Formats: sequence, C-alpha cells, structure tokens
Amino acid sequence: SDLRQMLATKSVENIQFLPFLTTDANNLSWLGYGCLKGDGTVITVNAIGAALQTLYILVYLYYSPAKVGQGPGVMGRMGTLTLTSPCCPSQRPVLLQVLLLLAVVVTGCGYFTILVDTGTRLTHLGLFCSVFTISMYLSPLADLAKVVRCKSTRCLSFPLTVTTLVASSSWTLYGLQLHDPYITVPNVPGIVTSLVRFWLFQRYRPGQDKPYSPLPA
Repeated sequence: SDLRQMLATKSVENIQFLPFLTTDANNLSWLGYGCLKGDGTVITVNAIGAALQTLYILVYLYYSPAKVGQGPGVMGRMGTLTLTSPCCPSQRPVLLQVLLLLAVVVTGCGYFTILVDTGTRLTHLGLFCSVFTISMYLSPLADLAKVVRCKSTRCLSFPLTVTTLVASSSWTLYGLQLHDPYITVPNVPGIVTSLVRFWLFQRYRPGQDKPYSPLPA
C-alpha cells in the first residue's frame, strides 16, 4: 500500500522510511542464515522480501526530493520557483540511514565470515537474526500504548495486523517442524503483539471514536 501511495502521489509524505530499512536488513540477515543452513524455503522467502524492500527504498529515495525544500524561500516569495537538489541537507538523515545499513551488512558479513569459526557460525548468525526479529516485533509497543491512551485505533493498520499474524504463525510452525529455535522463538512475539492488536481493534473500534468537542470558553 505504501508503494502504491508513493507511485500515485509521487511523494513520500506521511510514509516512514525506517521500517523499509529495518525490514530489508532483517530479510538480508535471514537470507544469510538460510544460505548458511542450506534451507531453500528461508532463502526463497527472504530473497523475495529483500528484493521488494530494496525496491521500496529506491522508490522512496527517488520521490523524496519532492518532499524536501518545499517551503518558499526569498526567491519563492517573489514568484520564482525554488529548485531543490536531491542531495540537499534535509535528505541527509535518509542517506545516512542507507549508509548505516550498508555498513551493518558489510560488517556483519565480515564478522561471520572471518572472525567466527565454521562450527559456531550458524549459531551466532541464528542468535543475531532472532534478536533482530524480536526487536522488530516489539518496536510497535509504543503505538499500542498510544492506542490505549487515546482510546483510538486510527494509527493501527488492520491488514498489516492480519499479515503479521499469518506470517509469524507460519514461521513458528515451520520452525517447530524443523526443531529450529532460531526460527520458532523470534516469531512468537509477532503472534502475541498481533493478538493484542486484534483485542485493541475490538475494544476501540474506529467507528466508536469520540468526536472532538471544544471546551467552552
């Protein structure tokens, strides 16, 4: 849906960049785990996921110049259009995040290839992937607290909640079948947080949001 919105509006307004980046890093990590283990399912799923997330990142970077520098400057007030460069300072956080991802990937590849011996390489990489995935599933807890505080689920996506539940449940069952704790354990928080979101959708239905009423003067 975010990709459709970017292509339709030709802008990245109200779209966060960090989820694309962290999901891409997560897919790349699990892709390395699948290659090291020789698991075709893990390789295929995360290769497709990494390719899609990379596409999202490229589209975001392509349309992000339209988001920055739109405020009228001195020449803008005189009726002259203000041109913005794709490398203007306002874009530095996005570019720094991309460079940080590349640095993490290169450092991780070097660490697991050179410093970790072959016998424990799979264990170290599996532990890293597990911690990364758990942190991603637990990161939206602040949004859940906001929902309870505001008694509104407008900031939550119901389709995303369904997708997260299906994906985390599928990977949990797959990990149980393979007796692989590095696949099973990190997906359990995804099931728990999805169920909590479903409860919030039931508790604070969008149609039941209280309308805003100004205080009397």
